Order: sequence, then structure tokens, then C-alpha cells
Amino acid sequence: MSPEVFLAILFGYFGFLLFISWYTSRNANSASYFLGNKQSPWYAVALGMIGDSLSGVTYISVPGAVEGGQFSYFQLVMGYFFGYMVITQILLPLYYKMNLTSIYSYLESRFGTVSQRTGSFFFILSRLLGAGGRLYLAAGVLQIFVFNDLGVPFGLSVSVIIALMLIYTYRGGIKTLVWTDMFQSGFLILGVVLSIAAILSQMNWGWSEVVNAFGESKHTQIFFWEVNAKSFFFKQFFGGIFIAIVMTGLDQNMMQKNLSLRTLKDAQKNIRWFSVVLIAVNFLFLSLGALLYLFAQQKGITLDMKDGKIITDAVFPTLALNHLGTFAAIVFILGLIASTFSSADSVLTSLTTSFMIDYKVGKNKSEKDSTKLRHIIHISFAVLLLIVILIFQSMNNSAIINTILAIATYTYGPLLGLFAFGIFTKWEVRDKWTPIICVISPVICYLLSMNSKAWFNGYEFGHEILILNGLLTFGGLMLIRKKSLIAA
Repeated sequence: MSPEVFLAILFGYFGFLLFISWYTSRNANSASYFLGNKQSPWYAVALGMIGDSLSGVTYISVPGAVEGGQFSYFQLVMGYFFGYMVITQILLPLYYKMNLTSIYSYLESRFGTVSQRTGSFFFILSRLLGAGGRLYLAAGVLQIFVFNDLGVPFGLSVSVIIALMLIYTYRGGIKTLVWTDMFQSGFLILGVVLSIAAILSQMNWGWSEVVNAFGESKHTQIFFWEVNAKSFFFKQFFGGIFIAIVMTGLDQNMMQKNLSLRTLKDAQKNIRWFSVVLIAVNFLFLSLGALLYLFAQQKGITLDMKDGKIITDAVFPTLALNHLGTFAAIVFILGLIASTFSSADSVLTSLTTSFMIDYKVGKNKSEKDSTKLRHIIHISFAVLLLIVILIFQSMNNSAIINTILAIATYTYGPLLGLFAFGIFTKWEVRDKWTPIICVISPVICYLLSMNSKAWFNGYEFGHEILILNGLLTFGGLMLIRKKSLIAA
């Protein structure tokens, strides 16, 4: 595909997003920006959350990672389902009862202002790093296959992508993003479905051939029972439960759309449908990965290597753009563009929301002055996101999904401990000591993770380190608790 054709697709796609933004942001105000005037339809939020959860990481890294990890990632996804049930039954009722805009306002009412800002800080750190990693991956592929041919440096190309996001998000906020993300999630899912269809067409396979090949393939093993390995089932499954809780239920970016729904019942319905669709879509991505390697094997295609290992993040784009034909290339590009925009656009809104509400920025200003300040903060977070992406470019050397999930275990652990202590105990804490506990816990977890093989007879920590991180935070809060209990 020529760079000119790609640019035509990109700007046509962006033009449609801009139209949605114009239509939805008419007469927009702060209530529209933060919570969409509490008028979002649940089905639009549910589909839009798919794009937020999958993004470019799932689109590229999950299929490629099948080479080394087989279908072990699905063990994690199975855990997600049960984590989402915790969100529907415990967290959403709490947020709706308190009528929250930022979920970290709960920490202020429960512990104090310092705890609220500590929770917000860990969210901001988590989302900047996570969104930066996701956007880096998608933008990196576009750079290799398109912008390099045009002589456009990576810093400029990713700056243009972020600028485009700013154009359609800075006014309407959540009111716009509910609809743009629904549109983008549709293209993301369509991308994987049509890519699978293109591969099967090239291989002249029907479903019977697929079933037989999957039964014999080394790539399709789901369950792993080696206790010391990171892929051990119970590490992945329980890690998935808590990753879902923290990266959705304790994450302002994911919850802000849920809080824009009319009622608690709609929000719960949204999460239930979202969880079912997410499991199915993740299985499709893993299946796509197995088919990509089977296709390369059948056609005798040599995949890109580095240090004797396949560059897994390059597998899908290389085959889609160079070996599967024009139709597959267009489908891949559309899915990649969708994942590129959906991976970061709503993050800018949620970061702005959390910063303004949790740090009480512009609290007593007029609507006009508050809107102006909100725009400045929105743009500032876009600049910070660009800086994070450039840092990822300079240091990443592995499948980025592993990097992002590793970041989550350290930065979301304190949030898990804070909310668990607040919900399941009645103790008050010495608020000013909360940040120290929330820093010490992930540091201890990092040291344990780096030395676990030597200290624990070959045992490797996987995603269960998130649970340990939350437990350490919970225990630390017990140490700084006050003698008094909260009123019943």
C-alpha cells in the first residue's frame, strides 16, 4: 500500500471522527465534558470500552505473542470476567450512591485529601505510562510502514496523531468520546474478523481445516500447570481477576464513561455485556495469532528476527501489509488507525478530569474560566503523553503488552489496597502517611520480583504480584490506622 493511499484513509477516518465531535459537542459545557450530562446509552459505552481495553496492544502484540506464550494469555482473560462481576456488585453501587465524577473522591470522603490525591497520582502515572506504551506501539508500526517512506521522523508523526486527537476531544470530552470510541471499537473488531477471513482465503481453508490445525499446533495450548512459571494457570487467572478490578473498576478512564450512564442498572448491564464481548474478541485475537504463524509456515515466509528470536510485534503488520493482499492491508490499516486513536483519546479526558477534581484545580472559577483552564490542562497532558511515547521509543525491546501489564502490577497495586481497606474495614488512617505506604509497597514488590528465582527456589512472580502489592498496601494502612472507627 502506497503512503498516499494510507494518508487518504487516515484523513478520511479522521474527518468522520471530526464530524462526530462537531455534532456531539454543540453547546457542550463542563457537565458534558466530565459525565456527558448523564445521558450516555449503555450499549454505546459497552462497545466503546472494548476499544479502550484492547487498543493497539491487543491488535498487534497479542497475535504476535502467541509464538512464545501460546494461548496462555486467555487464562488471564478468563479471570477478567470474574473481576468485572466484582465491579458490578461492589464498586459501581458505591460510585453511584456517592454520585461521583472522579472515583478518587471516595478516598477523600473515606480517608482524607492526601489519600485522594495519592490515588489520583497513581492513576495519572499508570495511565500516562499505559497509554504511552499503547500509542507507541501503534504509532511505531505506522512509522515503519508509512511515515519512513515519506521521510517523516517519528517525533513529528506521533505529534500529528496526538494533535488530531486533541482536535476532536478537547471540547466535548465524554459526551463526544462515548460515540467516537463506539465507532472505533467497531472498526477494531472488524479488523480482526476480516483479517482472519483474508488469511483463510489465502490458505484455502474452511473451518474444519482450522479446527484440525489448531488441535495439532504448538501455538494453541491454553492451560499451563508449571507452578514456578509465569504462565501457571492460577497466577494468570487470579491475576486477571485483580487486573480487571484495578484497570477497569479503579481506573478513572474506564469508570468515567460508566458514570455517564443514566442509572446504576444501566452501568451494571453495560459491564456485563462488555465482559462477555471482551472474552470473545480476545479469543479471536489469539486465533488470529495462531493463523498468522500457520500461514507463514504454509507459504514459507521468513519472519523478522532479532537476537535469534522472532520480532513478535512485527508479525501481524508484516504479513498483513506485504503478503496477504490489498484487501487485508486496507483492513489492517483501518483497524490499526482505530486502535491508535482509541488507545489514547479518552485518556486525555480522564486525566484532565482526575487532575482538576482531585487536586481541586479551578474549583471556584466561572464556567468560562474553568473551561479555558480545562483546555490548557487537556493540552498539557497531550504533551506529557508525547514525552512518554518518545521515552518508550528509546528503551522498549520486548513485546509491549508484557511491559504495560508489568507497569500495571506496580502502579495499580496501591489503588487496590486503598480501596479494599476503605470498603472492607471501618478504620480511619493517618492521612498524611498514606503516600509513604503507597510508595513502599510497589518498591518491595519490585525487589521480590527481581530476586524471586534466587530467593524462592526458582519461583517466578507473574501477575499475582499485583495481589501482593495490594496486600502490602492494605497491611501498611493497618499500621497507620487510628484508634477511632468511622461512623456506621
